Parts: sequence; C-alpha cells; structure tokens
Amino acid sequence: MTDLRIIIAFVAATVLSVLIPLLSASPIRTVLGLPMVLFLPGYALIAALFPGKDDLDGIERVALSFGLSIAVVPLIGLGLNYTPWGIRLVPVLASISVFTLLMVLIAAHRRKGLGADAFSVPFTRMYLSLQNEMSTKPQSRLDRILSIVLVISILLSVITLVYVVVTPKQGESFTEFYILGPRGMADDYNTRLVKGESFDVIVGVVNHEYSMVNYSLELRLDNEPMNIPDSYRHIPLEHNATWEQPLSFTPEITGNDMKLQYLLYREEDINEPYRDLHLWINVTEA
Repeated sequence: MTDLRIIIAFVAATVLSVLIPLLSASPIRTVLGLPMVLFLPGYALIAALFPGKDDLDGIERVALSFGLSIAVVPLIGLGLNYTPWGIRLVPVLASISVFTLLMVLIAAHRRKGLGADAFSVPFTRMYLSLQNEMSTKPQSRLDRILSIVLVISILLSVITLVYVVVTPKQGESFTEFYILGPRGMADDYNTRLVKGESFDVIVGVVNHEYSMVNYSLELRLDNEPMNIPDSYRHIPLEHNATWEQPLSFTPEITGNDMKLQYLLYREEDINEPYRDLHLWINVTEA
C-alpha cells in the first residue's frame, strides 16, 4: 500500500504549502496543487472502487484517475457553492483533502481484505528493472546516444512544463479606482447637502500594474482643491494589493450641480490624473 501512503503524504504537503505563508507565496504551492486537483482524487477513488490487481491495468488506472479527478473536483466546488463557506481556497482544499483521504481509507480497507490479490504499485520491481537497464551495456554506440537523447528530452519536457505552470503570463496592466457610498455599495450617494454637512464616501484603489506603484489622491470641488488627510496623498501599493478608506469633506460653498472630482495620480506623473471619477452635488444654505 505504498501508493496510498504517498497520497497521504502528498495531501499533507499540499495543505502545508497553502497554509504556511512562506510556502504559499512560492511555486511549491502550484507544483503540489496541480496533482492534488488533477490526479489524486481520481486515483484514490479508483483505488477504492477497484482494489484488486486484476480489476484494471496500470494504463487504465492512470487514465481514469485524471478523468475522474476532472469530474469530482467541479462537483465538490458545486456543493461548496451552496454552503456558508462558498468556493474559496481553504474550503476547497479541505473538501478535496477530506474526499481523497476518505477514499484512501476505503481503498486500504478493501485491499486488506483481498490479501495477495490486492493491487499495489510495484515500485521495487520498477526500480530494479530500471537499474538493470541502466547498468547493462548498450549493444551499440547508437543505442547509447539514443538513450541519452531520450533522457535529456524527458528532462527538458518536465522543466518546460513546470516553468509554464509556475510562471503566470502577464496580462493587461491597469488600476481599479472606485468610490462607494457610506454603506459600501456603488449607490446611495447623498448628493443633496446642506452647507456644513459632511459628504461621506469610501474610496478604493486596486493595483494590477504588476509592480509596486505610489499613488496620490486629490479632491476638487468645482476645480478647487479640497483639504484631505496627508496619508491619502501617498498610497504605496504592491501588485494585486487593495487600498480602501473612508473619505469625508464638508463643503463651505453653496451651489447646484457642482462637480466633485476624485483624482488619482501616479508618482511618475503628478501633473496629469491617471484616473478620474466625479459626482455632481447640490449644496444649499438650509
């Protein structure tokens, strides 16, 4: 049952690679996560359904492991969608891990009852066969060259696959800039004010520029700068980081259809707004 022990160890390693912050930010999480999603659940299910060594051959087990994993994981996600946890990383990881370990336990129990007829991966025989093949002198120089080329080709294929998986393709770079009402919704703006009444919104910035960016926020009413906290004039954000803060100001002038502008600048160009949002407000004496 060596294969089942390897599955248990792989599941544990994947869980740790997600929960430990240092590993979660590294390519190790991706390398462990792909088999966890695409192969292990199906393999464990096949092991539970077909515990005998004569039930399926090796190629059938591998092919069905991929196919069933692709079928089982979306079904687990669909079930989570109707729970309070939703489709999030930790609930998905926990559900797949529990399913895989449960199938492993069932497979171990069923194999134990079959004795010598139970399926097992012949790791020892495979290793001895490979060792014997490598230690046997090739019959010709051509065979030696072909063997070396084959090994190099396999290594290059694996390296290329890992590089493609762990190196995300950079998409379009942009910045999200938005204003929300006091309740955190994109509506319910109190645009009719009495002089001296504060105007409250929530301002948000999300960096998708694939690099750290220093932003600066400016507020203008009818093209006149308004006073805002100094911290809003220097907003450093890493890639994929979000900054969201409440912003209030009290208009000291009255008027109808006054343009209230929220201007976002980048540090490399403080003369031209990078993003521009505005609302129209009315301010009366009473």
